[in-house]
Amino acid sequence: MSPGFDELVRRVWPDGHSSFEVLGGGITNHNLKVTRREGTYVLRISGKDTELLGIDRSVEVEATRAAAAVGVGPQVVDFVEPEGLLVTRFVEGEIPPIERMREPATLRRVAATLRAVHSGPPVRGRFNVFRVVEDYRTTAYDRGGEMPSGYVAARQVARRIEPFRRAVPERPCHNDLLNANFIDDGERLVIVDWEYAGMGDPFFDLANFSINHELDAEGRAVLLAAYAGDAHAAGLATLDLQRFMSDFREAMWGVVQGVVSELDFDFAAYAAEHFERMERTASEPAFRNALDA
Repeated sequence: MSPGFDELVRRVWPDGHSSFEVLGGGITNHNLKVTRREGTYVLRISGKDTELLGIDRSVEVEATRAAAAVGVGPQVVDFVEPEGLLVTRFVEGEIPPIERMREPATLRRVAATLRAVHSGPPVRGRFNVFRVVEDYRTTAYDRGGEMPSGYVAARQVARRIEPFRRAVPERPCHNDLLNANFIDDGERLVIVDWEYAGMGDPFFDLANFSINHELDAEGRAVLLAAYAGDAHAAGLATLDLQRFMSDFREAMWGVVQGVVSELDFDFAAYAAEHFERMERTASEPAFRNALDA
């Protein structure tokens, strides 16, 4: 445990009447569960140099508040600067097993949750996955990194996909729908970790959830039908294209982390894993048909 956690907890609650434990989860940040007489909180401690990943902490706070306002995010209690310490109410519940997240009943709950997000108040930040992967490339190059062998081919595919999504109206999106970012409190699904949130393409969120939960074609159809009213062919094709972009973004995130992070984590393997999954998506007949449509 980092010896600095005590000092940071006292920075937020100086009275010394706090106990805390480290929560598992993300790679980039530390999260503490802080227990006090008046309630239980989560203290998010930002990782180093996260602005190089395109993270704006003020936008994260705004997006978390917006999600809470529509009933799908944790309540923001405080944001302490300059450290960028985010304090939210602790959400009692469980991270659902990934198998449950693939069940039709849960997929319908996910669709309702994402509709609430996408219908919520706008936030200042933007998330354009096509620009994100280019920015990650530039950041990695500027710091002496090299592009993996799959980068050039992926960039060419991305340039073919982008015109299909250029005119899409932007909506508030989460953009990092890993299973660990969902908490089921028994009544609702709460989404946490809004650091990549911004105005963007709702279909990226749907595809990001789909690929991160490895939904098969039937599961993607259930999700889309619950979200949009029917699993129309154009929507399913868009999901296929954006599943590719989701893994391209995740792979490039790993590339950047590999050159800027000091964490003891194999980011090269992480990037390779997502390049490989991206390439599997690109080999699917449905993806090729969507790209050639």
